[in-house]
Order: sequence, then C-alpha cells, then structure tokens
Amino acid sequence: LRGAYNKIAHLPPDRRSRGVVTASAGNHAQGVAYAASLFSIPAVIVMPERTPLIKISATKGYGAEVVLRGANYDEACGHARHLMEERDLVFIPAFDDEEVIAGQGTVGLEILRDLPEVNTVVVPIGGGGLISGLAIALKEANPRVRVIGVEAVGAASMYRSIRNGAPKEIEMVKTIADGIAIKKPGKITFPLVQRYVDDIVLVEEEEIAGAVLAFMEKEKLLVEGAGAVSLAALMEGKVDVRDGQVVLVVSGGNIDV
Repeated sequence: LRGAYNKIAHLPPDRRSRGVVTASAGNHAQGVAYAASLFSIPAVIVMPERTPLIKISATKGYGAEVVLRGANYDEACGHARHLMEERDLVFIPAFDDEEVIAGQGTVGLEILRDLPEVNTVVVPIGGGGLISGLAIALKEANPRVRVIGVEAVGAASMYRSIRNGAPKEIEMVKTIADGIAIKKPGKITFPLVQRYVDDIVLVEEEEIAGAVLAFMEKEKLLVEGAGAVSLAALMEGKVDVRDGQVVLVVSGGNIDV
C-alpha cells in the first residue's frame, strides 16, 4: 500500500481523476486498488493469467477492474502500458518510481523508530522498490545497519545484475515466490540497490516452502513465498546474524492454499 498510495497522493488532481492502471502479481495490485478507492477514482489492474484466485478476488474486492494477461509480470506490464494509452489512464509503476520507492521507505523509518539498535535487516527483492526505499531510510539514518536482500534462485534478476554491473534481464522466471518473480530490475532501483544494499543471497524453492511452513507452525502467520524468503535465508544460514538485533521484512500474505 505504502508506495502505491504515495504515488497516487502526489498526482495532480486533474491527472488523478482520469483513473490509474498498473501491473502486479498481487501485492502492488491491492495497494493500488485500495489507494484508488480512497480517492474515489477508477483503477485497472493487469495481472498474469496464472495469478492465484485469492489475489484476484482481493483486488476486485477493493473495487478495481482486473484484467488477466500474460504469463508473468513483465508481459502483464506491457499490456498495462497499452491500456494506459488506449484509455488515457495514469500508469502506477510497481517499483521503478521515486514516489513509490519513497512510500516503501517508510518501512525503514518504522523499523528505526521501533528498534533503534537494529543491526541487520533482511528484505525480499523483486524489482527492488521495497528494498531501495527501506535501505535509503536505514542507511541515511545509520550507515552501520546492514541491509541484506533475498531473491529466489528461479528469479535472481537483481542478484545477476549486481554481479554483472548493470541491469540484466533473465530469460525465464520460475518460482513459488510469484510476488518477486521479476525478469529485470528497475532503472531507478538498480543503482540504489548497488549503493545501499550490502549483499544479496539466493534461496531454493524447497527452502522457501520450508519457511512458509515454519511461519505457519511457529508464528501462526500465513505468509506467501515472496514474503517468506527472508526467513528462508535466515533458516539456511545464508545471512550472518551472530551480532546484534535482526529484523526480517515479511512482505506479503497472498498465498493460494
């Protein structure tokens, strides 16, 4: 919600009244739909064709029109931009936008407020909007805080891009963590991750599933794969947490049973 609301709130009233369109695998979709309902404007959400029914229903529940198109986020995004032109709507990026990034950054501000002595923050990475905003907020306040990103092995676009030294598009994404299944990082988010994020680690599908189960059994939380990757990295010893206080960002609960 944070990034979507911040973007829509900053639109000039005459542009905002035209309505908005976006593409999303589920979380940003609901954020845009809910924010649009608060401003009483129409919202069109393009979602991949294999999006779980729970995400589609939740998005419709906020009053948005849902269009299913494409095999993944990137294909859905292409159609969303087509609808933007066709219907004269305002496009709300899922991650590659300064106001979206700033909105997501409030997560970092709240972590610092609630736990000033935080040492390490572990964050899922899709296109990089959440981790960019969060890392800016944390690092500008306290450069000693470590920010660790986590991606699925089957959707490691930011991981490969950072090692490549430039944004790199991967050929295919395949993971149960559909909320972070992005083929290519954003042009804005990539240099921010490069500057502010200390490391990126990868987790396997079985490790993600194990973390989803651990959240259910131990914390009584229903967490989707994209939100559970932070715990998966911790459980598998991929993040060094010997010193200080650690925060895991759990970024979604839209999971199809």
